[in-house]
Amino acid sequence: MKILNYFVFSMAILSLAMLTSCGDDDEPGGGTTTDAPIASFQFAVDDLDFATVNFSNFSQNADTYAWEFGDGGTSSDENPTYTYAAGGDYTVSLTASSGDQSASTSKTVTITDPNEAAALLTGGSSKTWKLFREGVCMSVGPNADDPAGFWPGLSNDGSRPCLYGQEITFGADGSYTFNDNGMFWAEYGLFNNVAGCDQNTDEQCFEATAANMVNACGDNVSAWLSGTHAFAYEASTSTLTLTGEGAWIGIPKLGTTGEVITPQSSVSARVTIEEFTGYDVMLVEFDYGGVYWPIRYASYSDASLEPEIQTENVVEPFGEDLADIAPTQLFRGFASADASDFMLLDTIFSGSTIDYGVADPAGGADNVGQFNRTAAQYQELQFQTSPEKNDIDFSNMTTVSLDVYLPSTNDYSGALTTNIIVGLGDRSATEQWWTDNMEYINDGTGIALDTWTTLTWNLDSPDYAANGGTPFDRTDFDMIYIQIGSGNHTEVGTFYVRNLDFQ
Repeated sequence: MKILNYFVFSMAILSLAMLTSCGDDDEPGGGTTTDAPIASFQFAVDDLDFATVNFSNFSQNADTYAWEFGDGGTSSDENPTYTYAAGGDYTVSLTASSGDQSASTSKTVTITDPNEAAALLTGGSSKTWKLFREGVCMSVGPNADDPAGFWPGLSNDGSRPCLYGQEITFGADGSYTFNDNGMFWAEYGLFNNVAGCDQNTDEQCFEATAANMVNACGDNVSAWLSGTHAFAYEASTSTLTLTGEGAWIGIPKLGTTGEVITPQSSVSARVTIEEFTGYDVMLVEFDYGGVYWPIRYASYSDASLEPEIQTENVVEPFGEDLADIAPTQLFRGFASADASDFMLLDTIFSGSTIDYGVADPAGGADNVGQFNRTAAQYQELQFQTSPEKNDIDFSNMTTVSLDVYLPSTNDYSGALTTNIIVGLGDRSATEQWWTDNMEYINDGTGIALDTWTTLTWNLDSPDYAANGGTPFDRTDFDMIYIQIGSGNHTEVGTFYVRNLDFQ
């Protein structure tokens, strides 16, 4: 009996020990390591109230939550709903915690007042827009980070004046009116060069009549001519939808999900508007996942700021002696196309192109310029004094500097290099300005990829001078240029620039 009692007592002690051990393993904070918290959330703007946002918490391994909504508001709810007092961009942060461990994540929430957004589009009653006549107004590339990789784009250089003469008008009553003003453009891949179709019209401006509106496949596309349709704008997603047979924006062939060759009953695109002094710029984006079209329109409240349409390719007269100026500074900043971002110096039509006001690839707060090297044989991005073209006396300046950012996504293994050149030429005096130019050159020394580099040269020490001397020996230079990647080859590339500064 004593042996049996001892055995029962021993088994009870063992069972109790096992039970206690299991309890310790399962109890949070009981001496074993738990998984660290993971913070994660999604959000959706309320369907009925543009200022209210519903947050869904997908955090793991956490039991307390701290929300900061970007306007001073906070919450400890697991899945809060929050209402903002005004439109804007807000950084929302979530900290998920368990015991003494925590993790955080943030997202940007954009609150858009649909009434304000619609007013920007319609002007409160009606508002007319035309293709932006400054810089590149449309291009095509693989994505928004490389918007001109496939086609460097259209500028107001006289090559397609009919496109710049067309107008679109948004009415507060929901009407959308297209006015071709009597002319149309024979777009590539629509009126010509369509696979399996051979009724081709040369790329050119032509009279906008129903008889002429026949695509490369023989289809009647006259619905694309002047007409009134309807539109709806979803402010929370920046989505513009045009409805009505033949309604289009940007280029007729741009449909909602891809390019088309016949008129559609509706088309949708992303639309955002930026306000400037005296005018607004509307960016229309078609993104087909590998093919990206950005198109810029402008609407002017100050008509004096609207540039004239160039009706033919303008070639400056050669042999002209421009009036001299002797500035203390020449500057181009590239953060915007607006006149407030340059001092006497602005871009002119040239081989390379520039997109103003793109996001800093290094994540900086200020916008920069995207330098698009095209497939042209020579690649200068050219500048002259503005608003008047002048010869420049450099006697009051001593240096030139430029900030550059060269992405590693470019292929530098072939002819494309990391060379940077700032040059001077006399564009008005001779057709071959490059026979009497000066250059300040960096052969790639000290230029790291994927970071900003500031290059500075002394004006009295050019690295190349076709006929010797320095800029201080002459007063006939009227053109400044930037070349990136070396010249005399057709490799394309995307670069970023800031602050071209002579002082």
